[in-house]
Amino acid sequence: MKTRMLHALSGIPRTYCPKLFSVAGLLVIAMVCVGSGYAQQRLSKRYPVSKNVRIELKNVSGTIKVESWNRDEIKLTADFESSKDSVTPRQSKDELVIDVMSDNRGRADVGDINFWLYVPINSSVDLQTKRGNITVNNIRGELVSAHVTLEGDIELTGINAAKVNAQNTIGDVFFDGEFSSGGMYRFQSGKGAINIRIPADSAFNLEASANNKQIMIGPFWNSNFKSMGDGRKYVGDVVDGRSKVIVTTFQGSITFIRR
Repeated sequence: MKTRMLHALSGIPRTYCPKLFSVAGLLVIAMVCVGSGYAQQRLSKRYPVSKNVRIELKNVSGTIKVESWNRDEIKLTADFESSKDSVTPRQSKDELVIDVMSDNRGRADVGDINFWLYVPINSSVDLQTKRGNITVNNIRGELVSAHVTLEGDIELTGINAAKVNAQNTIGDVFFDGEFSSGGMYRFQSGKGAINIRIPADSAFNLEASANNKQIMIGPFWNSNFKSMGDGRKYVGDVVDGRSKVIVTTFQGSITFIRR
């Protein structure tokens, strides 16, 4: 009696209920299967390391994001576009190496692999990918290097390293950090804007080159600068030139911003 009343109230004939329950069951199973498949395409590991560890990451395609934290360990997460791809990180005493090219040697169809790393603040990072954006935040180690061989933006923020290298072919480059005394800093883009944001009291020797003459030194301009190539290159010291800064773009602009 109660069952007949329930069907009457719901407006659904009793003969349709088994079919509805069957469809619902299939949907639940499908959702579980999809979730399981996604879980199999994620790598998540932690590595105990020293405070001055070096991280080398060579990707083929996909984003790379690195951020510091106050722990003597590296947290690595990688999401794979294809379950056929593999990554086997190799750890030594003061180094962690992730080489997607080597781990998938002989394969031409390696898909996107997106990396997220949390590392000690005094780490050195050397990051490469053929295609994809690279982001590094709050690193104060000896080296910060980001290289995109084909296309992708590079964003380096909160950086205080003795050596910085940011290079891409197509894409923008943004640096927000400090120049250390005696440090070496190179920024290069084949086709993209390069923006450098530094403290007002920064001291450095600058070589800035842009084929289209779009070089804006802004608040750091002074009478020491010399123009070469009809405005395509500027060379000069800011204060006493304690660090070396080389900035080059072939099809883009160069802009210095005072923090």
